[in-house]
Amino acid sequence: MLKGPLGRGRQVKKLGFLGMIYIRRFFCLALLTLTALLPAAAQSGFMSASPSPYDGSAMLSSPDESVLTIKKRVDEVNVLFIATDKHGKFVRNLAQTDFSILDDHKPPQLIFNFQRQTELPLEVGLLIDVSGSVHSRFDFEQNAATGFLEHVVRPGFDKAFVEGFNQHQQLVQDFTDKVSLLSSGVKRLHNGGGTALFDAIYRACRDKLMRDNSEHPVRKALIVLSDGEDNQSEMSEAQAIGMAERAGVLIYAISTDDSGLILRGDDVLSQLANATGGRAFFPFKMKDITHSFSAIEDELRSQYIVSYKPSDFTPDGHYRYIQITAKNKDVQVRARRGYYSPRQ
Repeated sequence: MLKGPLGRGRQVKKLGFLGMIYIRRFFCLALLTLTALLPAAAQSGFMSASPSPYDGSAMLSSPDESVLTIKKRVDEVNVLFIATDKHGKFVRNLAQTDFSILDDHKPPQLIFNFQRQTELPLEVGLLIDVSGSVHSRFDFEQNAATGFLEHVVRPGFDKAFVEGFNQHQQLVQDFTDKVSLLSSGVKRLHNGGGTALFDAIYRACRDKLMRDNSEHPVRKALIVLSDGEDNQSEMSEAQAIGMAERAGVLIYAISTDDSGLILRGDDVLSQLANATGGRAFFPFKMKDITHSFSAIEDELRSQYIVSYKPSDFTPDGHYRYIQITAKNKDVQVRARRGYYSPRQ
């Protein structure tokens, strides 16, 4: 072993060399740890705002950019609406400047997009009342519903599910784009029992239509065949409407009452439809149910969509009112009444 200045110099060089090795190992370990933690941090909300049905997706810069940037997600509201003239016919050639839009009584801070939408993918739920009160009309309703599905659902593009309800709900066919499966599901329904209309709407919206896995707008609608008489539900009418609004679902109701009288169920169906931007139909004859389905089909293909950023937006979960009106007084607009802001 060398002693003196020469030996000490070699020891210093050796320690310096080992130090560099340890430093490099430390940084490699730190980098690996950070890489493992980043996905978890993103999932926990560390890197972005809380998920929201009205938020856009966080976007990374293109691979060609030398500096990695993360674009903050914005609060974005998408509203589908219908415009009709004084005769009830669709008006399909209007522009953004033809409408006035208010969100929580204030104009939007920014409008991202406005266009007429005829080709949006559909997510449709068909809820058929199978309670004892529809016994005499049940076969005809099944045939009309099957015809509607055959005309509306485009394979590879749209999807639908079929559910019967009395005091309970029975899902006979989950989401599919295969009309043959949907038709078979309708034919498997059997009538009898009480009516839990509000429960059926609430759970269909919550369990089937609430999830939003699409990167593009999807038109979500619930077609309800019922007389509107509810005598078994645990949920209230207001709760059913609230869940539909949260899920962004249009409710279209077709009355199965053929008595020719104005009954309490008629008001219920109207309120469910009007609150969500849909429409209620009251056929006088059984064959008119087919015409009602045709009108719904036409309406689903004749809507406008506007996407905007609300003013003074606070993600606190409170209800925000939407008001869209046409500047031409002869044009009527039908849209959902509002939505719940996401809660962070």
